Amino acid sequence: MIKRSLLAGVALLSTIGLSGNVIASGEAQRRWEFMNQIRQEKFDLVLPEVMRENGVDMWITVNREGFDDPLTEDFGKGYVGGYGYYIFTDRGNGRIERAVLGVGSGLVKDNGAYDIFGSAEELSAFVQERDPKSIALNFAPDIGAADGLSHTSYQKLSRELGPRYAGRFVSAQKLASDFRSRRVATEIAGFARAGEMSRTIAERAFSNEVITPGKTTLADVAWWMREQQFENNLGTSFGLPSVYVTGPDGVKATSNDYVIQRGDFLAIDWGVGYLNFYTDIKRHAYVLKEGETHLPESIQRAFDNGITVRDILKAHIKAGRRAGELYEDMQARINDAGFRFMDSFNSPTSDPDIVDVIIGCHSVGNLGHGIGPSIAWFNPERMTYTVKESNLLSIELFAYTAIPEWGGRKLRIPLEDDAVVTARGVEWLYPVNQRVRLIR
Repeated sequence: MIKRSLLAGVALLSTIGLSGNVIASGEAQRRWEFMNQIRQEKFDLVLPEVMRENGVDMWITVNREGFDDPLTEDFGKGYVGGYGYYIFTDRGNGRIERAVLGVGSGLVKDNGAYDIFGSAEELSAFVQERDPKSIALNFAPDIGAADGLSHTSYQKLSRELGPRYAGRFVSAQKLASDFRSRRVATEIAGFARAGEMSRTIAERAFSNEVITPGKTTLADVAWWMREQQFENNLGTSFGLPSVYVTGPDGVKATSNDYVIQRGDFLAIDWGVGYLNFYTDIKRHAYVLKEGETHLPESIQRAFDNGITVRDILKAHIKAGRRAGELYEDMQARINDAGFRFMDSFNSPTSDPDIVDVIIGCHSVGNLGHGIGPSIAWFNPERMTYTVKESNLLSIELFAYTAIPEWGGRKLRIPLEDDAVVTARGVEWLYPVNQRVRLIR
């Protein structure tokens, strides 16, 4: 019995391509090659610019076995048995030197991005030879994805490099933000693909293909969406998708066993992970009541108010200004258009003649909430950063419009789609939300 089981196991392994002469050419290799191209171009085009802008001579990112820095995927991963280091050094020749010490795997050596490969034990001599005046490390008071250096690893670096170089340590917070948020063309192409998959799955979810009124629950829809991610080898930006019902008293239920009913107004807030990118989008649907054939006029008006605000944002967000200045400018333009810009989230007036608005146009890209410049009240540090061409932004807003059928209480319309900032302004990366979908 044991012999037969072992033979069966060997036969199974052979069917899934573990023999030595198999040549991989499937989706896994295509994605790896795509990331290699992105990495090479980022290191060539973006890294010199951002290191010099931030006055950094050397940038060290530390990995330990079982504890990866959040930027590891950007740098090419690889196996670390103890400590491993990704080191970027500006040696003044126009190009940034790239080294990995203590990071193994042919996937790193073959990705075409690095010049030098060595052991972790070479770190001290490596740094002394280059004698950098400033060494950026991934500790950051305001940005989690730039804060991957543990206290233990900081202590180890301080001991190994000694007080001379420990005195030159600086935070990589702004450097990491700039490196991630300034995009090369291949990144924008990859992220656009992620956006297309995000919106396609969300729009299918809000259809009678998935929803049967009076039978389907919010959780059913959320788990159907997760299954689409699983089947397409996609990650998730925020865990289980937020599929929710909004009524006169706000959000009524989210991704739970609530059974979807006729007359419900539904929304999805979610994102998918593809390559090293994570999206953040929203979609809406209305479940027609018996005898209805169209979206009620009051809900259409509420949605149209949201579209009007989105048009203002798209027309006036421009590169070259601080995100906080853009936030103030958008606030003034929205007020001038006849809306009321709210001081805080979810704080609409009770006046049915007023449409209340707030915006949260945040960075997006390698996380659903990225680490670049953000025109959003909930990212105060990144409001001080300058919006640059090639930044990816989630154009997000919330508009509150009175619904007569609800006694004048307000429907919150949240709109959100992802875009790139160009010399012309804001440009969409895939077909954005233009209507409330109807469930019959």
